[in-house]
Amino acid sequence: MCTYLTTDELAERIKYDPRYIRERLKDSVFLEGVHYIRPFGRRKILFIWEAIEEAMTEQSREEAPTIPLRAGGHIRG
Repeated sequence: MCTYLTTDELAERIKYDPRYIRERLKDSVFLEGVHYIRPFGRRKILFIWEAIEEAMTEQSREEAPTIPLRAGGHIRG
């Protein structure tokens, strides 16, 4: 089951301006068919919350600093 959000609802959840989402994030960070859809082929856009949430947390995990261990390997710091 997916949670569909309008641009304003998404902006409220992630604390970004709706205009920034439309002009900067859409089609560069958020991809049609993955992070948002256009129901019935119309202009209105609905964002898929679960896909966006996954993308945000995945990016954070990739950028988290790691600490090298003496015996090899790393831990997240």
